[in-house]
Amino acid sequence: MVVTAKGARSRRAGFDPYTLRQPLSSILLHEITFNRFQFQIRTLPPCLSAGLCTWAVLLSTFTHSMASDLEKVYNSLFSFCEARDFAGHDPFDGLSSRIFASTPLKHSTTARLAWLQIVKRSPIDLRRVLGVQKGANPKGLALFAMAEFSRFRATDNAEYAENGRRLIERLLDTGLVGKTQDGRSTLGFGYNFDWQSRHFFAPVGTPAIVPTAFASQALIEAYEIFTDEKYLTAAGEICDFILTQLNRPVETDDEVCFNYTPVDHEIIFNASLLAGESLARVGAITGNAEYLEMAAKTVRFAVRQQRGDGAWAYGTGAKQGWVDNFHTAYVVLSLYRISSLIHNLQSETFDAIGRGSDFWLDNLFLDDGTPKYFDNTIYPVDIHSAAVAIAALSELNAIDARMLPLAKKTAEWTIANMCDDVGYFYYQIGKSRTVKTPFMRWGQAWMAYALARLIAAG
Repeated sequence: MVVTAKGARSRRAGFDPYTLRQPLSSILLHEITFNRFQFQIRTLPPCLSAGLCTWAVLLSTFTHSMASDLEKVYNSLFSFCEARDFAGHDPFDGLSSRIFASTPLKHSTTARLAWLQIVKRSPIDLRRVLGVQKGANPKGLALFAMAEFSRFRATDNAEYAENGRRLIERLLDTGLVGKTQDGRSTLGFGYNFDWQSRHFFAPVGTPAIVPTAFASQALIEAYEIFTDEKYLTAAGEICDFILTQLNRPVETDDEVCFNYTPVDHEIIFNASLLAGESLARVGAITGNAEYLEMAAKTVRFAVRQQRGDGAWAYGTGAKQGWVDNFHTAYVVLSLYRISSLIHNLQSETFDAIGRGSDFWLDNLFLDDGTPKYFDNTIYPVDIHSAAVAIAALSELNAIDARMLPLAKKTAEWTIANMCDDVGYFYYQIGKSRTVKTPFMRWGQAWMAYALARLIAAG
């Protein structure tokens, strides 16, 4: 084992992509078994055993206290969202304005993009005045369902599982059903509002890989808990959507990149990897070789696009060269997840995951756990950056000992600085002001999922 100085962030100190490293204390302790506040320490001299017993009690007490506090925050947040039927506004829902929809401007790409950004960036929330209705977002429903499933796995309380199942059923009601050329059913999910990017327009009813992939993940978790084949069938229909309806701007014998939607041709690394995740999950359960091979191809494409410093740009477009916190987290986490399901990829992803993790931890967080937005800019501190980081760090703790302490630190900072007394989380903290709008998908659903994953991780 290589041990570095306290606080060092060398990958060698804690990173092992496929085997959880033994902590330094295991060199001294052959076995420490914790059971709440009871434990057993063996093969140690009495004096050392007594000292470590005291340390272990303090650590166990602190850990239990923090978990209890996180559970209270989670319960308050979930109650806030449940009371609103999991419906709310979104940073990108400006085109749902009844006023805008009544004008000819709705047909102009430039006008749509400008209007969306005006509503999104306004220092005051204009949505009520502009007639933007609240709605339930498929990705938000998937995240809330997975949060409850995580609480079920941690507590064995069936109420959490049933809450998650109700959310899954509601999620399925939002699905966009299609057909392949040979008559097989496909299933996709989109956003509950029109959306305009710099490069394409996705009206309501356009399936997109991001909400679709999160729906797939939630469906697989539901299948694993309830063993109900209809959830696995739905996840399989998502795979057929990916393979038959998404464009592939890059495809070679051993690489592939999937587009964000059927109507665009953008190369976005995290979006393509989310398609790969969906294929890998279903392929691992069903043994579908095509799904597994296509998932592996998404990994090879992303790995070969990694920069020399370990980062990934958002995409390959001329104006897509930025590096931000949550898209970096998405990429690293997807590489880990797919490689965990397709073991022969691990030799190809080992170094990429390690260098990506190093860049992420070293460049996108402050020492107190504050999640930066970009690698070269702190502000705005965004709830999406915080929540995605906490969730990803909690899961990646399985392969990197640096992750969980940072997840806890980021959670503590976020709760202290972005959590309202009512229970919801603010949108952004800027240099001079805080935007307190409780966006449901962007912030609340993600924070519910993040807190649940952190509680489960310990």
